Amino acid sequence: MDKGKIGRALQHLRRADPVMREVIRRAGPFQLKLRRDRFYSLVSSILSQQISGKAAASIRARLEEYVAPEKISAESLSRLTPRHLRGIGASPQKAGYLLHLAERVRTGDLRLDRLARMGDEEVIEALIQVKGIGVWTAQMFLIFSLGRLDIFPHQDLGVRAAIRNLYSLDDLPDKETSHRIATPWRPYASVASWYCWRSLEFKD
Repeated sequence: MDKGKIGRALQHLRRADPVMREVIRRAGPFQLKLRRDRFYSLVSSILSQQISGKAAASIRARLEEYVAPEKISAESLSRLTPRHLRGIGASPQKAGYLLHLAERVRTGDLRLDRLARMGDEEVIEALIQVKGIGVWTAQMFLIFSLGRLDIFPHQDLGVRAAIRNLYSLDDLPDKETSHRIATPWRPYASVASWYCWRSLEFKD
């Protein structure tokens, strides 16, 4: 990610929001690393839904081993069946999602190579056509694969928990409250969200 843009983002957030200024001080440098393999990123997101990170990593490792020496790609997944995917630990539902993703990419219905030239909402609209990919997954892709700087995933439980903790709310914020608190972060809501996730690691 462009260091100049990140520098401007941090300057803006420190100036616009005293709470975020303190989070940045405690969390340290912004260290988000982009996931360059876009197909792999979407596969990982689908596998990670509603299970622990450790469990998802285990299934992903078994999938990598199963398709080796090839890498995880639309072509390699298209040769698998739901039974193969269930055998490595994917649920029947996720197996269907992965095969639908592979088919859309393989046939050109979803052109991952074109997403970087599209606007944020266009990317979301393209991705949610895939079964198993909703707005949250599309937003994670925008942040972690495309490096978009102004994405605010208000549905994300970690972001909501961080906002509750940092802004001394009684409960998890609803959509309206989340967006109100995040307004000063614009146009760098992705960077602020990353710091929200980091704040969950604070010991006090």
